[in-house]
Amino acid sequence: MTIDREWIADHTGELTELSVSHLQAALTAVLLGLLISLPLAVLAHRVRALRGLLLGIANILFTIPSIAIFVLLLPVSGLTRTTTVTGLTVYTLVVLLRNTVEGLDAVPAKAREAAKAMGTRPLRILLTVELPLALPVVMAGVRIATVMSISLVSVATYIGDGGLGQLFTDGFQRNFPTPVFAGVALTLLLALIADTFLVVVEYVLTPWNRKGQRA
Repeated sequence: MTIDREWIADHTGELTELSVSHLQAALTAVLLGLLISLPLAVLAHRVRALRGLLLGIANILFTIPSIAIFVLLLPVSGLTRTTTVTGLTVYTLVVLLRNTVEGLDAVPAKAREAAKAMGTRPLRILLTVELPLALPVVMAGVRIATVMSISLVSVATYIGDGGLGQLFTDGFQRNFPTPVFAGVALTLLLALIADTFLVVVEYVLTPWNRKGQRA
């Protein structure tokens, strides 16, 4: 099988548009997943009795096939981007929730005790001590969730909104491999760019880790 370079050159605009749409869906889902998982993780960390329940629900949701998630959402949100983003958000929760809980668990007790001894309020301890120290573990979850979401966007092609996944459908239907190869290559490229960006963000947000490495 050969790649038709002329087809790629003639469809540069379409490929760019699909790539942007693909990335927007994935990143929106990760952002929503993070906004939902953060308070739930804090609750699971604070109230141990709820930890198993919340993580269990997240695990159950993760076992539902992605196509089934989109189909189940169709009667509610229809053939829209909302269906795509909602389905992807469900899948990000298990990774983001678990990593955030583990990150908070890993915060040294001495750090909390020192903050309490200084008269720091619980919310301020969470925002200025616990979450910053948990950030490396949280960011690891964000990276996994982002790459996973970028991969899963293509499944939404079955409901008419799959970003680069539309190239797979087009190529298979016409027995024309070039769109398929282009879709795969661009999906991998988006995942690589997003992951690299998040590594840089973590590096910038955790200066204390850099100091420790230099020491």
